[in-house]
Amino acid sequence: MLPSYDDLLIKRFEQPDEVRTFEKGRFETVKIGSMTIGRASYEPGWKWSEHVGAATCAALCEVEHVGMVVSGCAACRMQDGRYYEMRAGDLFYIGPGHDSWVGRRGAVCLPPFSWRGTLRAVKRLRSAISSKYRGQRDLEVAPRLVCFESAAVCLR
Repeated sequence: MLPSYDDLLIKRFEQPDEVRTFEKGRFETVKIGSMTIGRASYEPGWKWSEHVGAATCAALCEVEHVGMVVSGCAACRMQDGRYYEMRAGDLFYIGPGHDSWVGRRGAVCLPPFSWRGTLRAVKRLRSAISSKYRGQRDLEVAPRLVCFESAAVCLR
């Protein structure tokens, strides 16, 4: 058991506070004080346009991402055709308007410890989805799928 005091808190992803699974992936969160830190794990063959975008009728991910590849390999292609690979140890920023996928061994990514930019992007995405699907009862499903894919804090 790890110590937990008013002035010290140690946690590990092996005992996450919350786990969400999605097709070919898993998102775990750990809460430390007022901060939530996530870890996204993607299985080989996971691709945003097939496993997230198809459910939201989007061809490209419009959320910006900042994070670090902990293991494996991930890749992205920007709307204008530029292609990038990210490997274990790489810190990355990916702007809106991209598709992403993982390599043959899968990938594990950590998001940033500062959520301001990620939350702004998620709020913009929710607003866009709300406008598109105004009046539909299951509006909450699409934003959550996108948030978990991006390893962002899911707004509720």
